[in-house]
Amino acid sequence: MRVAIISYHTCPLATLGGKDTGGMNVYVRELAKQLGRIGIGVDVFTRSQDEHVPHVVHDLGYGNRVIHVPAGPEKPLPKMELSAFIPEFVQYVLEFAEQKNVHYDLLHTHYWMSGIAGRDLKSAWGIPMVHMFHTLGLMKNRIARQGEFEGDYRIKGEREVLRHADKIIAATQAELAQLQWLYEVRTDNVVIIPPGVDVNHFYPIAKEDAREYIGAVDKPKILLFVGRIEPLKGVDTLIRGMALMKQSGVFDRQQVCLAIIGGDASVSEENMSHEMARLHEIRDQYHLEQMVTFLGKRSQDTLPYYYSAADVVVMPSHYESFGMVALEAMACGTPVVASQVGGLAYLIQDGVTGFHVRDQEPEELSRRLTEILENDSLHASLSQNAAEYAKGYSWQVITDRIRGVYDDLLEKEPVGK
Repeated sequence: MRVAIISYHTCPLATLGGKDTGGMNVYVRELAKQLGRIGIGVDVFTRSQDEHVPHVVHDLGYGNRVIHVPAGPEKPLPKMELSAFIPEFVQYVLEFAEQKNVHYDLLHTHYWMSGIAGRDLKSAWGIPMVHMFHTLGLMKNRIARQGEFEGDYRIKGEREVLRHADKIIAATQAELAQLQWLYEVRTDNVVIIPPGVDVNHFYPIAKEDAREYIGAVDKPKILLFVGRIEPLKGVDTLIRGMALMKQSGVFDRQQVCLAIIGGDASVSEENMSHEMARLHEIRDQYHLEQMVTFLGKRSQDTLPYYYSAADVVVMPSHYESFGMVALEAMACGTPVVASQVGGLAYLIQDGVTGFHVRDQEPEELSRRLTEILENDSLHASLSQNAAEYAKGYSWQVITDRIRGVYDDLLEKEPVGK
């Protein structure tokens, strides 16, 4: 079996923490690797964003490839401009397959723009298409603030993908429900399969070793946020929660710091993104300069050390289709306190692997964080439960389920490359 994976707007090999790099990048990369492990050939097609990066790279193992497709300027572009280059992208993929004499049995597309490209490739090749949205435009618009709304072009694109995909993979029951009541489409072709986690990479590391690795030996208590720096992630709620902890005397009893991974911490104040500048202002407003640190991007290889070094990982998001960071953190034995939204409401076991809090409620968030930080036996219990729970999401288990979807669509016995 050979599969063409389409990740149009973002490369699975990109460094995490950028504007358009996050859980989806990890998902595509790890899925491609795991499919290779079980004998399925994979080519991942993504739009080239750097003319100096080779168009074909073999960084996925098992002979599988990432193909950087020159479609439009080879540089990062706003999402609103990207859809214009989908026809050029599709034409390149068709020519690549013909020149390399490669036949694909199935398409697996990620995010709506990839689905539009997949629609055209499906028509040209006459093969089935599996799609995963990762986030839904109508759902984001329900919680968006002014200036953050997704345009009609995206909603129309998502509806078009829903018409043409042979199978939709939803990450959670929540996503299935959102497709039903927001998009009002048939869902008999939707299957729920959550993302996985590489338990050979994300596992508990002794806290003293992890803290030595990241240079935080002198930090008694560490809260950690990992994700893109955008309003949707609710980092402002977390900083305000820190301010309430300070006011209530928590920091008089013990030293606590918040490390924020994501965005670019090296740029000057005048060159910061609007959201990064806003978060700095909120931090400074509450005089938390010594307690809140923006670390910028970190590679996937170093994240297990940061997760293991932290006492709690916090996800105060307004919307998460799943919450890959939460799963990675739990695999490292770190409790997670997260907003009870989207996939996080299903992924976190309240009071067992961490806690749910209401969205945009810094008071409740501060109470839960304080409870974990000041109760060693509770922290130990949550940590142990989290690591054990995450094993059920190992990529080996998840990939086997996705392989089953492929086989059902192709109506044939599994075969190798």
